[in-house]
Amino acid sequence: MWNNRLNGLHIILASGSPRRKKFFEELDLEVAIDVRPVDEVYPDHLKGREIPDYLAVLKASKFKETLNENDVVITSDTVVWYKNESLAKPADGNEAYEMLRKMSNDWHEVITSVCFTTSVKQIVLNSTTHVRFKELSDEEIWYYINTYKPFDKAGAYGIQEWIGLIGIEEIKGSHANVVGLPTHLVHKTLMGMVS
Repeated sequence: MWNNRLNGLHIILASGSPRRKKFFEELDLEVAIDVRPVDEVYPDHLKGREIPDYLAVLKASKFKETLNENDVVITSDTVVWYKNESLAKPADGNEAYEMLRKMSNDWHEVITSVCFTTSVKQIVLNSTTHVRFKELSDEEIWYYINTYKPFDKAGAYGIQEWIGLIGIEEIKGSHANVVGLPTHLVHKTLMGMVS
């Protein structure tokens, strides 16, 4: 099987996201989970994909000095980018409402960066998916916020949840990327590390 080629790698997923962990299970890849806290602050001048690139590398910095030869640490970050603004994880229901109201009846970008760190090299890649919401009613927005409490999600929504099922009209790019990991790029990169 193809993934037998990856048996020599010890893959460490530095993420507490159950969605990212599930992706690796679905890719039939064993990973060790090791989350090391980092203050996710980035310089104000960064824009678009520069933000998750920076944060994915920042998260990897906690591992640099402790890696063995066959270790690969995978760190990741996702931003929702709308009209030159990063919509981060909302602090509360009102902030979540404001984000969803802004994106209603419009396109936005979901950018996920992934950093692969070994003892000798580092690879950073990113993927951008364009997503369009229908016109969301206040009733729909508040139902979603109160029921699903999307406070751990960039842009205040999960595409795999109720709001995605009823609200997303069109998507251009990787669906998995919006959930939180561009799995096609992760697979390709890992295979390239052992070929």
